[in-house]
Amino acid sequence: MKHVQRIGITATLPSEVVFAAGLSPVDLNNVFIADPDPAGMVEQAECAGLPQNTCTWIKGIYMAAHRQELKRVIGVTGGDCTNTRALLEIWQSEGIETVEFSYPYPADQALMHREIERFCSFLGTTIDAAEQVRVQLRGVRELAAEVDRLTWEECRLTGTQNHLCLVGMSDFQGDWRGYEKKLRGVVDAAARPVRGGLRVGILGVPPILSDLHEFIEARGAVVVFNEFQRQFAMPYPARSLAQQYSLYTYPYDTAQRMADVSKEVRKRSIDGIVNYVQNFCWRALTDKLVRDALAVPVLTLQADKPGPVSGPTATRIEAFIEMLQ
Repeated sequence: MKHVQRIGITATLPSEVVFAAGLSPVDLNNVFIADPDPAGMVEQAECAGLPQNTCTWIKGIYMAAHRQELKRVIGVTGGDCTNTRALLEIWQSEGIETVEFSYPYPADQALMHREIERFCSFLGTTIDAAEQVRVQLRGVRELAAEVDRLTWEECRLTGTQNHLCLVGMSDFQGDWRGYEKKLRGVVDAAARPVRGGLRVGILGVPPILSDLHEFIEARGAVVVFNEFQRQFAMPYPARSLAQQYSLYTYPYDTAQRMADVSKEVRKRSIDGIVNYVQNFCWRALTDKLVRDALAVPVLTLQADKPGPVSGPTATRIEAFIEMLQ
């Protein structure tokens, strides 16, 4: 791929607009968690003045923008972390140009269309050009949906493989054509079923625990559903960008999320749910709504710093799997 200017993003947003503008998106969350020493990045952020009692993801993406030497960052200020606006101010004070994208709340296609138009204008492109990219991305999105199907329907991919493939759809690793080839390779290599067992789904933001999927699957269960990672892939058909990003459940209310999750729980024959909540995240308040909405047992896990599953968390997961068995 020819060299294009990279631009950071703090959350999944209309990448079609970014590509149409001739830019390459860099999901700072993925840069942070894939770093050889993410805990060290958190410590650096705290040394730079970010408070300890702030979400670790915010501290991680703050440092990721500097590690990547990015000149511009797009922050999702509506429909994602409430700390993002303050983070944009900090970056601005440090010489990084910032752009905002905000999901209208509640979901409304007319308002979404206007926000995407505004976003296009800010990046120097048009909504027609972005819609052309949406059509071009159908192939890679269909492959992501196939990765998901091979995970839950045929058990030919592990929960970890599913997580890694789908979470990368937030920015297509900056090159959607290259990412399409990567997913094609994963699909072609999925030759035989992996071990079966209890069927578990993981809800919430992608966990900061580095081995959560492996830990669960090493104890007689298989992870057949990664909620938000699947949403990043946007596997549902849409006739426009406004419709596509209005159907995307991540930025919207819990009822809309749970309607989608409940359908997937039934379709995938899920036995139990792990609801992951990041420490200091507002989504912890929705845990009661998640439990009330679902007809299967729910284990709520919270974590703060990046790293493997800790002793107390391991005990709770093992007890949950034993209970399901």
